[in-house]
Amino acid sequence: MPPVVETDDALAGVIAAFAAGTGPVAVDAERASGYRYGQRAYLVQLRRAGAGTALIDPVGCPDLSGLGEALSGAEWILHAATQDLPCLRDIGMRPTSLFDTELAGRLAGFPRVGLGAMVESVLGYALEKGHSAVDWSTRPLPEPWLRYAALDVELLVDLRDALEEELDRQGKLEWARQEFDAIAAAPPAPPRKDPWRRTSGMHKVRRRRQMAVVRELWTARDRVAQRRDVSPARC
Repeated sequence: MPPVVETDDALAGVIAAFAAGTGPVAVDAERASGYRYGQRAYLVQLRRAGAGTALIDPVGCPDLSGLGEALSGAEWILHAATQDLPCLRDIGMRPTSLFDTELAGRLAGFPRVGLGAMVESVLGYALEKGHSAVDWSTRPLPEPWLRYAALDVELLVDLRDALEEELDRQGKLEWARQEFDAIAAAPPAPPRKDPWRRTSGMHKVRRRRQMAVVRELWTARDRVAQRRDVSPARC
C-alpha cells in the first residue's frame, strides 16, 4: 500500500508517474457524508498501468488541477461517476472521457451494481468491506481504511474491460459510450431550489405560518452546520 500523498513535492512525483503511465486511469474519492458540511473529498485514489496506486490527501494537497491536466487525455474509470465528479471538480480534476462501471452494470442488466457486488459477480473477487460510511475527515486515516480505499481502484480497470466486452456482446456499447460522454460533458448541477422543503415530516405541515417557521429553523441550522463544518443532521 503506498503512503498517503500530503505535500506538494510528493504530489509532483505522483503527477509525473501518472503522466508517464499508460491506458485508462481508475479514480475514486472518499467523502465524509453525514459527518462534515458539504461533499468535499477527503481522499482521492488512483491507479494506472505503469504508475501503480496513489492515495492523495486533498486536505494537504487541495489543488489537484495539475494532476487533472496530466490525465486529461486518458479515459477515467469511476464507479457511480455522478457521485464523485462534483467533489473531484472542486479540487481541479475534470475528465474529458470516462467509463462508469456502475452505469455499465445497469445497462448490461446486472441485478446488483454496487462495486463489491460487481467485482464479485464479474471478476470473482471479494473486496474488503466495512469502511464505506466512516468519517473520512479523520486524521491520520487508519491503515485499514486506507487499505479499503486502495482496493476500490485495484480492480476497476479489469472490471471496465469485462463490462465493455459484455456491453459489446449485447449490442449496447455505443449506447453506453454516449451515456458516459454525456456525464463527462454535463455542467455542475444547480443548487436545489427551496431545500428546506425536504425537511423530515414536512408533508404534515399545511399552514403558511408553519412553513415559514420550518424554513427559518432549517436556515438557522444550516448556518450553524456550515460554521461548525458538521453535517446539519448532527446539529
